[in-house]
Amino acid sequence: MRPTILRRSAAGAFAAMLLPLPAAMTVQTVTLAPARAVTTVDAGGTTSVPFTVTTSDGRALTAPATVGTLTFPAGAASGTVRALTVRAPTGGPSLARPLPLDLRASGAVLTNKPAVIVNAHGLPYLDSRLPVGRRVEDLLRRMTLDDKIGQMTQAERGAMAPDPAQVASLRLGSVLSGGGSVPTPNTPAAWVEMVNLFQAYALSAPLQIPMIYGIDAVHGHGNVYGATVFPHNVGLGAGRDPGLVERVYRATAAEVRATGIPWDFAPCVCVSRDERWGRSYESFAEDPALVIRMETAIDGLQDGGVLATVKHYAGDGDTEYGTGNGDFTIDQGITVTSRADFARLDLAPYRAAIRKHDAGSVMPSFSSVDWTEDGVGNPTKMHASRELITGTLKHDLGFDGLVISDWEGIHQIPDPSAPAGSPLPTATQVRVGVNAGTDMFMEPNTAPRFEELLRAEVASGGVPMSRIDDAVRRILRTKFEIGLFAHPYASAANAGQVGSAAHRALAREAVAESQVLLKNSGRALPLRKSAKIYVAGRNADDIGNQAGGWTIDWQGRSGAAIPGTTILQAIRQVAPQVTYSVDGTAPTGGADVGVVVVGETPYAEGFGDVGGPVCGWCTPPQAEPKSLTLQPGDRAVVDRVCSAVRTCVVLLVSGRPQVVTDQLGEIDALVASWLPGSEGAGVADVLFGKRPFTGRLPVSWPATVDQVPINVGDPNYQPLFPYGWGLRTGGGGSALDVLRDAAQTRVISGHGGLTWASDLAEADRAQTSGDNLRAYRLLRKVISS
Repeated sequence: MRPTILRRSAAGAFAAMLLPLPAAMTVQTVTLAPARAVTTVDAGGTTSVPFTVTTSDGRALTAPATVGTLTFPAGAASGTVRALTVRAPTGGPSLARPLPLDLRASGAVLTNKPAVIVNAHGLPYLDSRLPVGRRVEDLLRRMTLDDKIGQMTQAERGAMAPDPAQVASLRLGSVLSGGGSVPTPNTPAAWVEMVNLFQAYALSAPLQIPMIYGIDAVHGHGNVYGATVFPHNVGLGAGRDPGLVERVYRATAAEVRATGIPWDFAPCVCVSRDERWGRSYESFAEDPALVIRMETAIDGLQDGGVLATVKHYAGDGDTEYGTGNGDFTIDQGITVTSRADFARLDLAPYRAAIRKHDAGSVMPSFSSVDWTEDGVGNPTKMHASRELITGTLKHDLGFDGLVISDWEGIHQIPDPSAPAGSPLPTATQVRVGVNAGTDMFMEPNTAPRFEELLRAEVASGGVPMSRIDDAVRRILRTKFEIGLFAHPYASAANAGQVGSAAHRALAREAVAESQVLLKNSGRALPLRKSAKIYVAGRNADDIGNQAGGWTIDWQGRSGAAIPGTTILQAIRQVAPQVTYSVDGTAPTGGADVGVVVVGETPYAEGFGDVGGPVCGWCTPPQAEPKSLTLQPGDRAVVDRVCSAVRTCVVLLVSGRPQVVTDQLGEIDALVASWLPGSEGAGVADVLFGKRPFTGRLPVSWPATVDQVPINVGDPNYQPLFPYGWGLRTGGGGSALDVLRDAAQTRVISGHGGLTWASDLAEADRAQTSGDNLRAYRLLRKVISS
């Protein structure tokens, strides 16, 4: 038996070896991590450098851990944060400098060594009492060529996030978020934390020139989950309310600032002349006079503390179909025009934006211009046009702000000398782009290459130092004027502004004003709350489709993309008897009225072009071909519901007109709802008469696809609904409003004369330009015909 006992004892010992050691016998490893990579401190001041202690087993420290003079005693819980107090020496005027620290650790491993920077002090450019011009010149003379080139460079957050120290090493002047480029989690607090991290690295450089963060917030702060998403500009143009537009953009500024961002690449002041363009909804109107009236958007942003960017200079909405870049059919194409027409249509909004609204930055267009005066066939890329950027914009219009390129804008400048497949940008593209007059270059993922090439161009004389200094002066002046030197860091204290109740109420008001009632036979609208309502159509309960492009993602996304109220939800909040069938196949059940909500799925530049490429990474519904006519499924729902319900109302949720001429006869009421955004209750407000319909078309509504492009002022102007058309409910209004109502009623009755469409359109254009007498005469002409 003894051998057996021995064998069992040996087996037990072996098994015991396989068991985990008791906690007391586990070797605990400890790490110390700084909570901030960079901390700044004033000369003679003190600051705290926080560290977090973490144990490998998650238990309290079994022994003390120290870093420098800071000690975490035994028994301190894993995750404890303590701060090392650091005092900076005093001294005379100085650039920023790192403070030497003894951060030797014992009993723990220091994950990385934080930097403590003693702030620059005592230098003229830091003295807020001095004029901005003097501060700029003092700073400029202290800058190396690397400092200056860095200020001219903007990189994307995604390229910087893996190693944010690049912001300092590249001396970046700016960082941006492209569409859909967001921190994790996508919350206001995370945005502020991210922006401040990049800023901390920018301020670790000797001159401490703050970086400026930029973003596309084109209809509210659409990149941020939970933000208020306002109607796109085409809807705001339909509202024709400059005061409302200013308030909308002021609210946008509040939400953008609340996430730590001081620069918005908006508003688009393009004049959209062809609805086949995938960015047409970013335009306020097809007529420059109405675009100019809506430029109160600039005031809303800048009075709200956000630098505005008017874009895309110039002619991006006036390019010819078939000239688009790559697979795009019209986007980034060619504006074929005379200089006189270009000035009248495409330049006019920029003249007003600069001289009346003092816009702080301008973004050139991807598009090209081809002057008819010297023969068609030799277009020039806007990013390469010294004539238009330096000559017209900076010299003739007197623009003294900064010019920021579009996303890799100079990469499209032709360079015949570059072999196919050459890395971009090329030296030629950098040289031409800088010399044309752009000041800061959006090089999302190629910032190091851009800086290297520009440095070589300056050394070789290809780019003169005078051009570099002009660009940097403009950038520095802008940063001083917006207060970035005084307040470089963002605060999370205003995070509650994002998606606030007040902003959503404002968006609801904007939605209601944007709705355009195109047809209203038998006074189908407004609806009775007590009516039995049958709702159908894919856009009735899809807030992503309702919001459109530039929402969460660059191209937007179908489905439950954002918080808010869909049109269906809004209808149900008002009317208790609602049946919903997405495809209209459910029984109508004796409904009094059918409300069909159809239209488009989200898109943005390029992929929104009619006949353009399909977005391969977007949601499946967005893969449908882009068109100026309803998709077959939408047409079927309209036919199905309008044939089954006595009164049929159709809402078109789209970024541009949809040709519905052949179905108009079966529709009792037709509404252009545009892209209303997050607050679908604004649509319900006008449907049920809580607010009146007051919107008017900011673009001409074609009768056929073959008519496109069609614009106010065209010869033989015969759209289905002319520019300025919009039926009103509720009465009241100005004398011209009442007169327009009478003129439209006359047209609906089958009269108005052969030129009624152009007369109504020109009357609206005259009123927009302030010529009320001409508007009165044109409306009277329609009434009397």
